[in-house]
Amino acid sequence: MAREELMRLTGTGSGNCNNDDCPNVYRTTSGSFVVQGDVSEAFTAPDGEGLVEVPEETLREAFRALGW
Repeated sequence: MAREELMRLTGTGSGNCNNDDCPNVYRTTSGSFVVQGDVSEAFTAPDGEGLVEVPEETLREAFRALGW
């Protein structure tokens, strides 16, 4: 899936973490979410899964964008 196919809910839109554009939350056309953030090592995720850390404010921004 290309980034252009996702609805961006947070961030500035540059997609470059080196320009303070991370973390971010995206919504897919099927209604699920894709989260971009710092890799977390809180525990070992099952094969095929990964963990990212996302600040509370980023999730609040995504919720506001959805009107929740």
